[in-house]
Amino acid sequence: MANVRSKIDERLVRVALGRLTLEGNLNLPEDARGVVLFAHGSGSSRYSPRNRYVAEMLNEAGLATLLIDLLTSEEEIIDMQTASLRFNINLLAQRVVAVTDWFLQYPYTQNLRLGYFGASTGAAAALVAAAERPKVVGAVVSRGGRPDLAGPALARVQAPTLLIVGGNDFGVIEINQAALAQLRCEKQLVIVTGATHLFEEPGALDEVARLAGEWFEHHLATAHAPAEH
Repeated sequence: MANVRSKIDERLVRVALGRLTLEGNLNLPEDARGVVLFAHGSGSSRYSPRNRYVAEMLNEAGLATLLIDLLTSEEEIIDMQTASLRFNINLLAQRVVAVTDWFLQYPYTQNLRLGYFGASTGAAAALVAAAERPKVVGAVVSRGGRPDLAGPALARVQAPTLLIVGGNDFGVIEINQAALAQLRCEKQLVIVTGATHLFEEPGALDEVARLAGEWFEHHLATAHAPAEH
């Protein structure tokens, strides 16, 4: 993954969804070569230190990133008590789709090819959204994801998809292997030796960032996102 270290424009953005508003942090390097939307899951948010670390590495490689909360603050309180919304894949996916449509209208991102980075249940939401916007989404990366929760949408995903799983994340490896078999797009499964579910081991998250960066750079490049859905 190339290290560009360009000037980065950091801004808070708000995406209106009817009566709701989602807040996110958009980082735009100069001459960005693509933009990556992070879909969090399992109680995480745009302040996830793991996703923020990966986003910073992508920024240094010249890719813009948007870390956005898919739940409102009120919904996050409910989810902390019930853990129900984080598994509502349809809800999360529709919000990823809504943010995707916002990207196409936002002046600073409308001409950038779009990729998704999904973690845990957010990976399932990203894959469902990619199936809904096949002409817009250029690549998908899943970190320790639950792609199985995308269900029948897996077979409709057209975007090249990279599944990254820790070598010691037993059970999730098998889940990702089964999902890989259902995908009909360009696809790859990479197992990071010695890593557990959260990739907390030394060097594990760096490997995730390297793999994701190379995948996005290859598939997003300088292509432009089509305006049609």
